[in-house]
Amino acid sequence: MTALDGKIEVERKRQLADDGTSLAQQLTELGWTGAQPQTETDTYYSRPDVDFLQTVECLRVRRRGSFAEVTYKPPSTAATHSADSVIAKPETNVHLAAASQAAQADQLLEAIGMRLLVRVEKTRTAYSHALHPGVTVTIDMVVGAGAFVETEVISTDANAATAAVEQTEKELRIADLPPVDLPYRDLVLRNTQEALSPPGRRSRS
Repeated sequence: MTALDGKIEVERKRQLADDGTSLAQQLTELGWTGAQPQTETDTYYSRPDVDFLQTVECLRVRRRGSFAEVTYKPPSTAATHSADSVIAKPETNVHLAAASQAAQADQLLEAIGMRLLVRVEKTRTAYSHALHPGVTVTIDMVVGAGAFVETEVISTDANAATAAVEQTEKELRIADLPPVDLPYRDLVLRNTQEALSPPGRRSRS
């Protein structure tokens, strides 16, 4: 089990207007190296007595190829979410010995009363650069939500990490893209609920 060894995850995601192809090409031209695209399936849970959608807590079981883990992120506060959509949170991860144990993790969480919220499936391509250690730029194609770019820095210094996120976004010319405050969990849930609502009751926002 790890909590990032006292480090915090500082990130900001933005909505892409296309499927991310143009940004992927730009990243390559600027010397960023993309890893093999990975398909991730995240199963999100909430406590029966606390609505994690309201507290913006995260409890999930993640599956990716032969990899699986359980992750928890604490509630959002004014300290974890800045006005400019930068999120800085500690993260606790429990790595499972085999991907097959993900189903057992789901069973355990449900057995102790955790409430299933939604399953989110996405294809993720992570990019790194030798001159930007600790910085990861990720292009996500999220089923039922769209395409996004997420800039992430893991550090013990939240201010330095935030500055690195902002500098990277400027260099990649993505700082003007609309920021997204909601987790993928919430975006998929919202879109699913709107799709199931009668036409006259769907949100016009």
